[in-house]
Amino acid sequence: MWTMSRNGTNADVVMDGVPCKRMKVEAVDPVSPLNFDSPEALFESLISPIKTETFFKEYWEQRPLLIQRDDPSLAAYFQSLFQLTDLKHLCRQGMYYGRDINVCRCVNGRKKVLNKSSKVHYLQLRKDFDQKRATIQFHQPQRFKDELWKIQEKLECFFGSLVGSNVYITPSESQGLPPHYDDIEVFILQLEGKKHWRLYQPTVPLAREYNVEPEDKIGAPTHEFTLKPGDLLYFPRGTIHQADTPPGLAHSTHVTISTYQNNSWGDFLLDVIPGLLFDTAKKEIKFRTGIPRQLLMQVDDTAVSTERLSGFLRLLADQLEGTRDLRSSEMKKDFIRSRLPPYYLGDGSSLSIPDGRYPKLNSKVKLRFKDYIVMTVETDKDTSGEIQEQMVYIYHSLRNKRNAHMMFGNDNEMAEALGLRFSLSYMDALKQLWSSEIISVKELKLNTDAEKENLVLALWTECLVEVI
Repeated sequence: MWTMSRNGTNADVVMDGVPCKRMKVEAVDPVSPLNFDSPEALFESLISPIKTETFFKEYWEQRPLLIQRDDPSLAAYFQSLFQLTDLKHLCRQGMYYGRDINVCRCVNGRKKVLNKSSKVHYLQLRKDFDQKRATIQFHQPQRFKDELWKIQEKLECFFGSLVGSNVYITPSESQGLPPHYDDIEVFILQLEGKKHWRLYQPTVPLAREYNVEPEDKIGAPTHEFTLKPGDLLYFPRGTIHQADTPPGLAHSTHVTISTYQNNSWGDFLLDVIPGLLFDTAKKEIKFRTGIPRQLLMQVDDTAVSTERLSGFLRLLADQLEGTRDLRSSEMKKDFIRSRLPPYYLGDGSSLSIPDGRYPKLNSKVKLRFKDYIVMTVETDKDTSGEIQEQMVYIYHSLRNKRNAHMMFGNDNEMAEALGLRFSLSYMDALKQLWSSEIISVKELKLNTDAEKENLVLALWTECLVEVI
């Protein structure tokens, strides 16, 4: 079934957003109709009047959702997120084709890229836009537009997954991309003008990769509609789609907000199985026996391999059921080191030195920035001897660089996750801090007072604990 809401008046949108300190004053700055009180409040105000519970029960990973709202304040706010006129200022900051901007057009069902191999010059960009009817795709605008940064870092807290975005600006009677599907959950916010959309039945539900689909093979659209400013469209990964700007308009601008790339159960298994297999092999001699001679040289080794591997997997499943803590470290680290820093912290420089009172044994403390921290159990990276000890690592994103967000693969090296390392004996005390609103340092489950003080001092130094 297809759901369409046309009753998005002011009453349907939460109007008590909390103002935060901004890095700079932008030309258009309407009061936000979104609720930034919490990640949950933001998401529900973004999809209003649909409730979050309804969304995840009926739409998430299942079918598209179109929300059309006749709300001038919301339309004005969406327009402030990104406009065609922003490009002139952004080009002066040093934008490059491929890294920051793509220029393309769909011609006879194929994507034609018009990029130059150089720095983007605004006059040339407008020439391609006006004369060649090309679409301008701006990569990851949250690096430069504060309000998108504010939205996306809250959504990263809400989803527990990276949230990227791209802006698409398309002239009248033009189309930028051919029919295709993506490996991301997609939220479209219409910012300027109108965009005509056609959605088709997935050929690969919940796809794991991007793919172009020939128009003569995708059949008739399952949904067809036109978005206007203030409207929102959601569709699951794998949904085949194409969009064009109708005639009679100057242009269309929309932002695609995306999440849940490589965030499936399959990806999670790939992350946790190596650690589980390593631990099981230490306990079970079956896993340490050698494979048959010349097994790797055989052309057809399925008979022997399948039988033995099936037995190993059943044993692994038994081990998994008795495991208290899964060692999912790579997915957690990739997320925490790649995500946006908290909006109101700028580039994180204000958190390089802790403030507030120094924690002591008699202090009551509270964990700060819980949504921006992950805890993992890993082999001690600094161990040079034969015995490799398991340690608890605390990673955080407080000092991540906003201008590098979602830019890996574009000559940007992946930053190392920032954080702390503790003995495995600190695990219970750390879990206490996670689960308690406020806790006395003396109550922490550690053997000595010195350990209790050292733990909170280390977290305080990283600005992760405050004294109440």
